[in-house]
Amino acid sequence: MPDRKRHAPTVRDDVGAATRDAARRADPSRGSTRRSRLTRRQGVRPQVLPSWVDGPTRSAVVDFVSRVSDRGGPDFVEPPARVAVVDDDGTLWCEKPVPVQLDFTIGRLAEVAGRDPTLRAGQPWRAAHTRDLHWMGTAMVKHYHGDGRDLRLLVAAIGEAFEDVTVDQYEARVRAFFAGTAHPTLHVPYRACVYGPMIELLDYLRDNGFTVYVAPGGDCDFVRPVAGDLYGVPPERLIGSTVGLTYRHDDAGQPLYKGAMDVVDDGALKPVRIWNRTGRRPILSVGNSNADLPMLTFSGTGDGPALRLLVLHDDDEREFEYVAGAEEVLAAAVSRGWVVVSMRNDWSSVFTGGPG
Repeated sequence: MPDRKRHAPTVRDDVGAATRDAARRADPSRGSTRRSRLTRRQGVRPQVLPSWVDGPTRSAVVDFVSRVSDRGGPDFVEPPARVAVVDDDGTLWCEKPVPVQLDFTIGRLAEVAGRDPTLRAGQPWRAAHTRDLHWMGTAMVKHYHGDGRDLRLLVAAIGEAFEDVTVDQYEARVRAFFAGTAHPTLHVPYRACVYGPMIELLDYLRDNGFTVYVAPGGDCDFVRPVAGDLYGVPPERLIGSTVGLTYRHDDAGQPLYKGAMDVVDDGALKPVRIWNRTGRRPILSVGNSNADLPMLTFSGTGDGPALRLLVLHDDDEREFEYVAGAEEVLAAAVSRGWVVVSMRNDWSSVFTGGPG
């Protein structure tokens, strides 16, 4: 993989810095974990979660999975109830400077705006036409802070841009995007921007009888074509936002997208949709932003054992460093004793494609 320190800009923000520092202070062992990671890179990698640095975070995961899998133990959970839900953007793959699906959508919006100059007078068409990633990225951060006005403009435009596209046509567009599009600042294919340690975690959970669902805030149909290859998750185990569909009675006999979103599955809707799809309360959940707070809370409100993991983006050398849009959930993680996963200290490598 290319040298990410050379290509990736530092994405810093001071908002929430005190909360991030509190997370580090809550675990006094983190000061030595960086050294442990560097030492372990030269040693023998363990068979379980090999890219997770030996320390409290990895131990918390292994201990939890062992406890719920021990039939004779007090925390044993029957396999059908071992449900794990994992967010997508910023949890399984890189979300900066814009989420992956948003980059895909920008291309389609720009294509439509290129044919209709009148659209360029307003957002998000103007931002797509000029490839203003800052406006797009800021719309997402504002949404995480409770201001959804720009995101509503974007959601409305997405419906309009893909109206009357069949599900097969949409899948072909998604596959073409992943086959030929590189990350705008890391300069590697998007397929290589998946977090290797998280894929190890998904594999480890499945090996121990868990059913893993991916719960993106974005459109399920964007992730489904690649979820099997990238995550090992079949398309029916995606729980996320959906664009409205209708059916055309013709020889093709295919569903096609309507000009509006059906459900924007984010924030408080995540646990609702998870329950509707599974009929179970997850015992393990992983997220990274304020929008994941309800999902993380929901998975721990039952009577049995639960593990909540929060991915902290604190590695500006190998990925990005930011807490904007995660201040609330990070504070909750610290106060409630959830496990904060430091990219910098807990992962010996970040991406699936190499040492970065």
